[in-house]
This record gives sequence, structure tokens and C-alpha cells, in this order.
Amino acid sequence: MKRIAKFEKISFYQFINDWVENFTDREYLIIQKIYKNIKLPQRATSGSAGYDFYSPIDFTLNPGETIKIPTGIKCCMKSGWVLKCYPRSGLGFKYRLQLNNTVGIIDSDYFYSDNEGHIFLKLTNDTNENKIIHIKKGEGIAQGIFVEYGITADDDVVERRNGGFGSTNK
Repeated sequence: MKRIAKFEKISFYQFINDWVENFTDREYLIIQKIYKNIKLPQRATSGSAGYDFYSPIDFTLNPGETIKIPTGIKCCMKSGWVLKCYPRSGLGFKYRLQLNNTVGIIDSDYFYSDNEGHIFLKLTNDTNENKIIHIKKGEGIAQGIFVEYGITADDDVVERRNGGFGSTNK
């Protein structure tokens, strides 16, 4: 296996700013505890391709509801690689849990962006069976798979990322 990346926590300063942007709970000690308990993504078995991302909180999604989760995670990876994020297979199969962008694409230069490369997961309960999803803190909610990619022979892009999430071509 090629070792091409490393997951890290973002700074507490970045985490607290991103947390209060997305949740109404703004109590410093609660956010500090959430940050302290962030678990870096891991593979469940030696044969697993995906690195499981874990929920930092308990939450419930009713049919049609969406939640945007600041994971507290960033990923430094070699150039020529991308991290592709998907919902955990079982959650997608049982509940139709979806990532809002279908597949999250984390580019290698995202690590150096203004938001420290903070990876967010925006999840929707897309059930057509009226199922409610209950997620516990520490439960796997998404999986990331590293994929090597190529570029065209005439590619001459030299631009560097200078913004965070969604900043390309702004």
C-alpha cells in the first residue's frame, strides 16, 4: 500500500469559529469538549478502502432534514491524490443518507486553504420510507477513499488555492 496522506485536527481556534457558524450551542466548554473528543478517520479493517469519519455529536435527522457538520479534521496528502468522501455504505443503504454534494472532493491543496483545510460533511436524510436517522457521537457517518488522478498532457495550470471550502474559481 502507498502511504500518501495524514489526517490531523484543525486548530481549536478554527474549530470554534466554524462550530458557532453552524450550531446554536456556543458554550465554550461544550465546544472545547467536542473538539477534545474528535477522533481522526480510521479504516475498520486491513482490507477496508475507506477511512471512517466519525460524528463529533449525537444528532437526529428526520426525513428531508439536513445537517452540516464541522468534522475538526484536515488531511495533508501528496500532490496527484484526492480524498473522495461518501456516506457510510450501511447508512446510505438503510436510510438513504446522502452527502449533499453526492461525492465530497478534497483536493491536495485544500490542506493549505484559509480555513486550514477543515473538512465539512453536509448530510441529508433522503428517505422515501419515512425513516428517522439517529446518530450517536463517535459513530461512523462517512468514509473517505484516496484516489490517484492524472492530468492532460497540455495542462499548464499554475494557480494556487488561497481560500477555503468552495473557493476555486472565485
